Amino acid sequence: MRFLANENFPGDAVEALRNRGHDVIWIRTDAPGITDPEVLNRAQSDERILLTFDKDFGELAFRSHLPATCGIILFRIKAPSGAVVAQKVATAIAFRSDWAGHFSVVEDERIRMRVL
Repeated sequence: MRFLANENFPGDAVEALRNRGHDVIWIRTDAPGITDPEVLNRAQSDERILLTFDKDFGELAFRSHLPATCGIILFRIKAPSGAVVAQKVATAIAFRSDWAGHFSVVEDERIRMRVL
């Protein structure tokens, strides 16, 4: 799958997804400092699912009505280390293949999805 990892996304998780064959662009190394609307626009134009820990993207998609059919995955998981976060992210991503077109919230015990 093709992903755009937000600037706040952990590097260990980016690397774990790449190691599993996913195409991941990371804002922290590719375009640091761009605004959230610019990140969402980039995901949309590049047809990449946005990965983030930032709740503001739900606001942008639903209240500001910015185009977001690319899909947004908001992670709300707790972990003691970057390695554990990476493992949880990779496991969640492998669990489904229908991320595009949805605003998804991945929590420790469940995944909630809403059509965009």
